[in-house]
Amino acid sequence: MKILGIIPARYSSSRFPGKPLAEIKGKPMIRRVYEQALQCPELDELIIATDDKRIADCVRTFNGNVMMTSEDLGSGTERCNAVVETMTGGNEFDVVINIQGDEPFIDPQQISELAGLFIEKEVFIGTLVKKITRNEELTDPNVVKVVFDKDFRALYFSRHAIPFLRGTEIGKWHKERNYYKHVGIYGYQAQTLSRITRLPLSPLEKAESLEQLRWLENGYSIHVRETEYENIAIDTPGDLLKITNIT
Repeated sequence: MKILGIIPARYSSSRFPGKPLAEIKGKPMIRRVYEQALQCPELDELIIATDDKRIADCVRTFNGNVMMTSEDLGSGTERCNAVVETMTGGNEFDVVINIQGDEPFIDPQQISELAGLFIEKEVFIGTLVKKITRNEELTDPNVVKVVFDKDFRALYFSRHAIPFLRGTEIGKWHKERNYYKHVGIYGYQAQTLSRITRLPLSPLEKAESLEQLRWLENGYSIHVRETEYENIAIDTPGDLLKITNIT
């Protein structure tokens, strides 16, 4: 099984323009993500996919592998598919892993955990989840929650706390049962990636602004694996304060 890792990196961002180039302890964020992902032994190749020459030029300064993609692509998933289709018609790799470009300290083991899901042939799309331990996460709409069945297939993703726990104050929900948040790293079988990028926007996706709901609505199973590793995503300039004590 050959696995391709792709780090989508877009320059334009309403909350943090030029985010991939933000310097973190002497290195641009995109370099930190790349160097962390490069340590994952399961990846046969790693590429940064960008729509901006400034990012591409930066990647070349540290000898990173980079590919230019269209500015018109609407998501990281579409950017990953564009890379795959460019490389020998998309037939070279069996699995593609979409690595978030705004998590400069992602643990390579997380990528390994996700890659391990694809040992099973019936896994077409995979992602990670982590147990919620704080009420602030449970009530934060920016923290996406997920419920899954006994076979670790996602049933639903939501910005709202799910499931509703009847008869208990919401501040105590996470103490009464296990709640899980979605860790935004995806893996796809290459053929599945091609198919899901051709699906039209779905009603649930529009309601929650979560593209994975489009896949569920169209009958694609998403397998999940629990991780113990905590991710720190940089969404705004203020988020850089989260990592002041990380080496």
